[in-house]
Amino acid sequence: MGTIKTTNIEPIADNGTVTLGSSGDTFTVPSGVTITNNGTQTGFGGTMTPAFSVRQTTNQTGISSDTLTKISFQSEVFDTDNAFASDKFTVPSGKAGRYFFDASTRVRSATVFQLRNAVMYFYKNGSAMGDQYSAHYNSNLMLESRQNYSFVDDASVGDYYEIYAAGTVDSGTANLYQTTFTGFKILE
Repeated sequence: MGTIKTTNIEPIADNGTVTLGSSGDTFTVPSGVTITNNGTQTGFGGTMTPAFSVRQTTNQTGISSDTLTKISFQSEVFDTDNAFASDKFTVPSGKAGRYFFDASTRVRSATVFQLRNAVMYFYKNGSAMGDQYSAHYNSNLMLESRQNYSFVDDASVGDYYEIYAAGTVDSGTANLYQTTFTGFKILE
């Protein structure tokens, strides 16, 4: 066919619609061309799902010193694909890709100022893949320690992610509380 060269395309009626092509057509934007959008865009990009956010509403108490414990979550803030269950996120069918995860927890000594150190682990498919550790090296022990850990991971369908934590206490037990766990698929 031919080439149309112009500087402006407008609909016949004010506030009308201009349609380019029909179903099945392909429009190619060559390399080096810049597209500038100063208006409202719809139908571009994608959604960052699956996405979930969960939190503890009750504390996990009475955890023995140096005992790695799976964190339980009682409240789903949101779970777009119903992929969070049994305290873990599982990548659903058709949703493999790159994911962002973030978790935070507090480890507290049940007996005041008896916490020596604390650690939070991310687990993937039953194995530790990363941790956040805090320790107190002088004679003043901690009441509590907060851990926060974020990472990006390439996930396959069926991969599952969990959070574990532990604390070393000089006397008594440790408690886990105010834990949150969030994740979403990244647009690529």
